[in-house]
Amino acid sequence: MKSGNGLKLKRTCTCGELNLSNAGQEVILNGWVDNWRDLGGVLFIGLRDRYGLTQAVFSPEISRDIYDQAKKLRSEFVIAVRGKVRERPAEARNPEMKTGDIEVVCSELEILNPCKMLPFELKDYAEKSEELRLKYRYLDLRRPVLQQNLMLRHQLAQLTRRFFSDQGFIEIETPFLTKSTPEGARDFIVPSRIHPGKFYALPQSPQTYKQILMIAGFDRYFQIVKCFRDEDLRKDRQPEFTQVDVEMSFVDENDVMQVVEQYMALVFRELLDKEIPVPFTKLPYSDAMETYGSDKPDLRYDMKIRNISNIFRKSEFKIFRSAIDGGGFIGALVV
Repeated sequence: MKSGNGLKLKRTCTCGELNLSNAGQEVILNGWVDNWRDLGGVLFIGLRDRYGLTQAVFSPEISRDIYDQAKKLRSEFVIAVRGKVRERPAEARNPEMKTGDIEVVCSELEILNPCKMLPFELKDYAEKSEELRLKYRYLDLRRPVLQQNLMLRHQLAQLTRRFFSDQGFIEIETPFLTKSTPEGARDFIVPSRIHPGKFYALPQSPQTYKQILMIAGFDRYFQIVKCFRDEDLRKDRQPEFTQVDVEMSFVDENDVMQVVEQYMALVFRELLDKEIPVPFTKLPYSDAMETYGSDKPDLRYDMKIRNISNIFRKSEFKIFRSAIDGGGFIGALVV
């Protein structure tokens, strides 16, 4: 075993790319100990990085010293190994792993970083409180599902930039430290050291700056931008969030909707492998409110509000009469 600050076994491949075509090759892997099993004097280690999982094998027949050191490994140790790729026996193959047809028989081991007792096992995260998982966020982020979420976000950002650039938009960053302007929420404020008693406001949106860009002649602008709004938390309200901000000149509402439809269709097709029909269904605001009672109705369900005012027009029930007399209507859901 080698230990120290320098990386002596620098990886030659990731833990998610080896297959039968690599059999017989010598490789170096770096990663985290995901699991281990001691079966009759042979130690099997699941070595993990963000690309996947590879089974590493430590046998006293290859090196007693390396085998003894490997027995000290525990979950989330960061290690580097050198070894030869070999085909797994047919009965030991794992079709659920990308690398399930092979394993690496290790001849060298370097512990890059040992791990103390974990506050929780990654596989038991569902049983732990969100507060605990956020306290040890670096552990929580090792879970494959969260790493996949961040990868999907990265792919979405790359796709967004490519789409809008191809449509003739220019990505321009706007300032974060700005003047407070009347918007829909309270500002987060940042005190100024140079001007005591005065403050900057973090932008609720880049609205003012993108209007300046339009006036300056940049007729198609976009950016993937952070926005800040000091308001009460709800499922669709966060104090800090990221939005795709777009502005266009010399267009009408149909041009704007067409760009958005093309963008959303591309996102679903390339990232989710789903085709969505364009153009989207369009509803006037008044129809949406009258038919669904919401300006963002879920059209997957045909739960339309039926106007039954005629039935109650002569009703003696005061609530119904006052609603109709005031210009409203009586609606009902057919269940």
